[in-house]
Amino acid sequence: MPELTARQIHLRGLSWAFLGVLLFSFSVPLTKVAVSGFNPFFTATGRAVIAGVLAAVILSVNRVAWPSRSVVRPLLLTMVGAVFGWPILIAIALQYTTSAHLAVIIAFMPLSTAIIAVSRTHERVSAKFWLAASIGTVALVIFALGRGGASSPNYWADLLVVGATLFSSWCYVEGAAVTKVMPGWQVISWVVVFALPITVPVSLLLWFTTSVNYATTSAQWFALISLGISSMYFGFFAWYRGLSMAGIARGSQVQQLQALLTLLWSALLLGESVTLPTLLAACVVIACVVWAQRNRRVEFVAPEE
Repeated sequence: MPELTARQIHLRGLSWAFLGVLLFSFSVPLTKVAVSGFNPFFTATGRAVIAGVLAAVILSVNRVAWPSRSVVRPLLLTMVGAVFGWPILIAIALQYTTSAHLAVIIAFMPLSTAIIAVSRTHERVSAKFWLAASIGTVALVIFALGRGGASSPNYWADLLVVGATLFSSWCYVEGAAVTKVMPGWQVISWVVVFALPITVPVSLLLWFTTSVNYATTSAQWFALISLGISSMYFGFFAWYRGLSMAGIARGSQVQQLQALLTLLWSALLLGESVTLPTLLAACVVIACVVWAQRNRRVEFVAPEE
């Protein structure tokens, strides 16, 4: 096969990153459905157990060697954010606020991911890149505020979502850094497998002590299982591959679409209305994402397979 050009690698990276964002965008509305029938802590650990068992099978079938000691630390740091930080804080916050309101705060995630990436990996990006990222973030916030998404006065829930956003941004950067030495699907696989000694006993304890307080439906079970398979596991396959090819700071800007998609799925799954401002905001955000991608300074290197 002919060797890919830098531009081709970049575009493929953005495509993989978008696929990951698409899967992630279902996370908040599905969590909202799940926590209506499960303890929020069980929702978080249960989805990780589903992903961990699936990952253990895939790693075993492919006879993947145990990761080297040099990557164990970043894998564990990724685990803290991806398996515990984001899922737990989001599940608790969604008991007190709506997914639309939550989307206001997570709109800052692409920018926080880029900031952490620059400080952590010393990626160089242009001033125009930062301007595009900032305008896109502001556009999302104005859109969410304009449709009443931030009407909740529960500042405790807001603080939880801010914490979840920072946890998620950090785990994205840590996990993406490991993709330099192993494929992205192995990164998330080891992350959820490493968590099994914690998530399995905790999930069992929560199930036997709290399940009697909840009346679960098939829709809530479907939401929990979907969270484990999609946003907790396969979404990271595409996401980490995309970040490794496009660069963490630049690739993460595709995530500006996540808040908009979250609002769309909230409308379809939770009954919220979709208005003309939704389409207008989509145009602004997509334009900012394209603008950010066109203003880059880093050479692109294909990830190791």
